[in-house]
Amino acid sequence: MKTYLGELEELVLLTVTTLGDNAYGVSIQQELESRCGRNISIGALHSTITRLEEKGLLTSWVGGATAERGGRSKRFYDITQAGKITLTETKQLRDQLWDLSKVKLASR
Repeated sequence: MKTYLGELEELVLLTVTTLGDNAYGVSIQQELESRCGRNISIGALHSTITRLEEKGLLTSWVGGATAERGGRSKRFYDITQAGKITLTETKQLRDQLWDLSKVKLASR
């Protein structure tokens, strides 16, 4: 069965791949806000991450405790093989639709 992604789900998966070993909640949130120019609440982000984990597109693990976080640990995220396949399929679909589109895009 094909998995479809919502906009924020797609952006989170792409951001996790961009951040690599540094993909944890706050770093994902900051990168998304920086790149997208919109505020994303940590609650909305965690809900999206939970959905992606339930779909088998993300995996997570808890890192070691750090002094900078008062001894608390960070939860890190990585994209799964299924997540990579889903992102690839999503990109291919978007590319096909853009190629078929008769809309003339405005130039900057």
